[in-house]
Amino acid sequence: MRRQTGLAWLPAVGLLLALTSVALWGGYKLGSSAAVASSVDEHELQRQLSDQSRAIEQGQLETRAHLDAMAKRLGEMQAELLRLEVLGGELVKAGNLDAEEFNFDAPPPRGGPEAGDDGISVDLPELLAEMELLARTISDRAHKLELAQGLIVDGRVQQSLLPSGQPVQKGWISSHYGYRKDPFTGKKAFHKGVDIAGRRGAEVLAVASGLVTLAKAKTGYGYTVEISHADGLTTRYAHNKEIFVQQGDLVEKGDIIGSVGSTGRSTGPHVHFEIARNGKHINPAKFLGKH
Repeated sequence: MRRQTGLAWLPAVGLLLALTSVALWGGYKLGSSAAVASSVDEHELQRQLSDQSRAIEQGQLETRAHLDAMAKRLGEMQAELLRLEVLGGELVKAGNLDAEEFNFDAPPPRGGPEAGDDGISVDLPELLAEMELLARTISDRAHKLELAQGLIVDGRVQQSLLPSGQPVQKGWISSHYGYRKDPFTGKKAFHKGVDIAGRRGAEVLAVASGLVTLAKAKTGYGYTVEISHADGLTTRYAHNKEIFVQQGDLVEKGDIIGSVGSTGRSTGPHVHFEIARNGKHINPAKFLGKH
């Protein structure tokens, strides 16, 4: 009976050992799972940080490329402004325009935002403001250039429509406008134009653009050409040897309309040249001196 009683604790010890082993194994598994979870979280965090770093780097590259494109455009705008200013200055001089009204000499805006150490602009608003200012300046210069060109073209057109210069390139005035002694009767008579002596057969030129209203022989005038111009002006070219235009022709300033002759009531080769405004004769002298 005593031997049985002495061994009765063995099952209890075995049970205790078993429970301890289970507890230890469970603790090991729990610790191992926590370590694995911690390792997974760390790798995920590193991956996210790496992705963010790449995204930031890509954003910087895109920003730099965008700013480079803007800087290139800024340079192109500055070059365009310089071209407009040079052309405008030449037009002002060539057209004898008011330099104060058409001021192309004002210095264009220059400069640019300061770049950071990484080459990226640290002041994008400043760059945008300069581009906007350049755009307004270019628009202003282009508008002035258009106005200047229009004035010059209008002036040239107006100049071509109004009589100026002599109808014979190498001629000289042999008889002036006004009262004179008639070469045939010797009596005082009013001379409605000027006589321009020249070489027989020399070119007779239109002194302004216009419409030929007469091109034929006319009593006393011989072969005659009459041209209607702007502002109610008409010109007459008489005593031609030949006529090279017809009634209804449109001629431009400097066109050849005939040749120097002595047809009609004439004492020698010359062009009888008249100018009238609204049918009233005026002295051609002030027009002959304009070239």
